[in-house]
Amino acid sequence: MAKGRLQIQVFKGENYTPVDKSKVTITSNTNTSAKNIVLNTDSSGLTQEIELDTPPIEYSMNPTDKIPYGLYDIKIEANTLKPQLIKGCQVMPDREALQNVTLSDAPNRQEVIIQIQPNVQVGKYPPKIPEAPEKPMEAGPSGFVVLPEPQVPQYIVVHAGAPDEAAPNYTLRFIDYIKNVCSSEIFSTWSDSTIRANALCIISFVLNRVYTEWYRGKGKNFTITNSTAFDQAFSYGRNIYKNISNIVDDVFTTYIKLPGRKQPLLTQFCDGKNVQCPGWLTQWGSKYLGDQGKTAPQIIKSFYGQEVQFATAQKVKGIPISYPGYPLGIGSKGIPVRTVQTYLNRISVAYTAIPKVAVTSVYNEETRKSVQEFQKIFSIPVTGVVDYGTWYRISDVYVAVTKIAELRGESSYDDGVFFPPIAYANRPIPYIDYPEE
Repeated sequence: MAKGRLQIQVFKGENYTPVDKSKVTITSNTNTSAKNIVLNTDSSGLTQEIELDTPPIEYSMNPTDKIPYGLYDIKIEANTLKPQLIKGCQVMPDREALQNVTLSDAPNRQEVIIQIQPNVQVGKYPPKIPEAPEKPMEAGPSGFVVLPEPQVPQYIVVHAGAPDEAAPNYTLRFIDYIKNVCSSEIFSTWSDSTIRANALCIISFVLNRVYTEWYRGKGKNFTITNSTAFDQAFSYGRNIYKNISNIVDDVFTTYIKLPGRKQPLLTQFCDGKNVQCPGWLTQWGSKYLGDQGKTAPQIIKSFYGQEVQFATAQKVKGIPISYPGYPLGIGSKGIPVRTVQTYLNRISVAYTAIPKVAVTSVYNEETRKSVQEFQKIFSIPVTGVVDYGTWYRISDVYVAVTKIAELRGESSYDDGVFFPPIAYANRPIPYIDYPEE
């Protein structure tokens, strides 16, 4: 047997509140003679990382009917919170699986059960119904397109079924949606360039849905569905993978477009094994191109044409201050450093393992250590440097723990379309007020 790794992080509610001393029991889904593993979470809601048995990595390197991941059930119990059972956590060989768990208050102790769906490459999913890759843009009630430029929403609403099917909606952070879809659609054992190419296609597809208000314009109360016949695979509550997470952190605002067009391209794709789709990316085809050393742009252009371009959405909705455009490290100075120091100090109220720092606007050794601890807690490469991915993760956690979105009157169900707040219409937006140097 090969080995994979698993780490679990437990939160209460949607504000990244860590749950310590919760009991986590891991049971093999396939080896009934294996002993249960019992872990406890620390002050950051994290269990230790453990090694688990998996099938050989070869099962994920070529199309096969064999399941290429180990399956594990995870039960989470914490005082005063509703217990949860996650069935079928997927652990890939030579990769680290990350299972985030969100618990709720327990007026009754009825267990919440989440069933993780099979990966697309080994499951039975309907093929994509072809659509025009560009959508006509209609003016809204004001006479203008609702979103003048593509932007990344803070939250997205996913319908767990076909568009006209009665099914629940799930609201989650946009970046978490992308990581979920990538982990559902492809294998984490594939090359970084292949994963990056697929992530860019997944991002472009959903940003097209956001930008064109494809379902909202049809009177639906969601952004996208989890039906592969219409959109992309999504399995509520599933585990993701650390390498996929890190790649998505780097590219989650980048999308594919045609020259002279604002609209993100509706980058449709198929597996290339059960379904062929000329002119679209095939997932196995992208895998083999990555094996040949092709870069993500080369892989994408080989499917969608050499003329396609890559653009970056200039705004990430719900984040108070955008990335300064350069990484921050030892010796950096100014307002961006002050922002990081201020944010981390506030986050450290909930995550006591993060050391507080003096807010000096100078990136010193103290700041580096605080950043490193944050990166460790949130499964980011521990560099001590605030790069693009680290900046937005710090910002996202800061917004969550301070509930800035709530104070600004933004509904957690706002997926990128602005609905004027009522209760807080005249309330000042709580941006950081920097004192004079």
